[in-house]
Amino acid sequence: MTDSTTRLNDLSHQVIGAAIEVHKALGPGLLESAYEACLAYELREQGLAVEAQVALPVVYRDVRLDCGYRVDLLVEGSLIVEVKAVSEIASVHKAQLLSYLRLAQLPLGLLINFHSELLTRGVRRVVNHLRE
Repeated sequence: MTDSTTRLNDLSHQVIGAAIEVHKALGPGLLESAYEACLAYELREQGLAVEAQVALPVVYRDVRLDCGYRVDLLVEGSLIVEVKAVSEIASVHKAQLLSYLRLAQLPLGLLINFHSELLTRGVRRVVNHLRE
C-alpha cells in the first residue's frame, strides 16, 4: 500500500467518524444541505481543509463545459464526499460520484446517506481506478 493510499484511507475513516458524530447529534430526517453544512463544520473543527459546493467542469476533448456540476464536499483536496438524505442509495448515486471522481481525476470518494438509521449502513466507498 502506498503512502497516498494509506493517507486517503485514514482520511476516509476520519470523515466517516465525523459523519457518525453529526448523525448522532441530528439523526435522520433533515435536508441534505443541513447535513452537508454540519459535516463541513465538524471536519474543519478537526483541522481539515474542506471546500463545499465545488464547481466541477466537464472537459470534452479541447472544450471546457461549465455545466453546473458541484461536488458537495472536497476534503483536503483529495477526497470527494457526496451527502445524501434519501430512503436508500441507488445505483445512479454511485455512478454520479464515480463520474465526479473521473472528472476531478481523484481516486476515492464517499457517498454518505444520512437517512439511514445506522449511519455506517449508509456509507459507500467509491473507487476510481485511475489509469497511470
